[in-house]
Amino acid sequence: MEQLVGGTELERYARQLKLLGEGGQKALKEATVMIAGIGGLGGTAALYLAAAGIGKLILAHEGNIVPPDLNRQILMDSDHLGMERMSTAIQQLKRLNPNVEMEGFNSKIEYNMAKPWVEQADIVIDARYDFPERYTLNRLCVETGTPMIEAAMYGFEISLTTVIPGETPCLECLYPDVNPEWEPFGFPVLGATSGIAGCLAALEAVKWVTKVGTTYAGVMHRFNSLDFACYSVHITRNPNCTCCGEEGKP
Repeated sequence: MEQLVGGTELERYARQLKLLGEGGQKALKEATVMIAGIGGLGGTAALYLAAAGIGKLILAHEGNIVPPDLNRQILMDSDHLGMERMSTAIQQLKRLNPNVEMEGFNSKIEYNMAKPWVEQADIVIDARYDFPERYTLNRLCVETGTPMIEAAMYGFEISLTTVIPGETPCLECLYPDVNPEWEPFGFPVLGATSGIAGCLAALEAVKWVTKVGTTYAGVMHRFNSLDFACYSVHITRNPNCTCCGEEGKP
């Protein structure tokens, strides 16, 4: 088996090598993960994927840092208020692990813009805060055959599933209403809850890349961080889905 390059990597990842093996660590090093949204959820996922030694991160999130971000967006800080969110995040991640290749885009998820990012990725983490962008990302993943970890939180509740195009339900199978009632900037967020969701998404990506453990492909997992109640349900594709079903095919 080809070894990791350099003893410094063996030292950096020594504790997780006992779990993933050199083959798993090599798989992480060769993998590209796109994360759509680097707020409380996506930023935490990015942090732990960088720490784990993922080869490349492609990050997308628009705008500048504002005070309400700081209760949960751990890649941001008070010294950078008013500055671009993406450049600050890249700087923080590079401090943690300079060996990770990163591309950051100060942009929302728009079909033509995001398509090449999705095409480069081995797996995508959807951590956007509004449904229109989630639907666009979902469609791109279905069209390109790219697996997508669908992670979300609202209040104290977290939900997570992994979409494998052609095998599992896509986002539109689960939420077919294209105009759900949703206030993207007004829903309640506790930082620790979004952090748990981000950790779960990062762990799901690690499991997918390394083939260690079982992913939540075809399973919806729900977790309530207030009382730690949780449950998982098997989910099935909608054959009439306008995105991944027969109706969605050109």
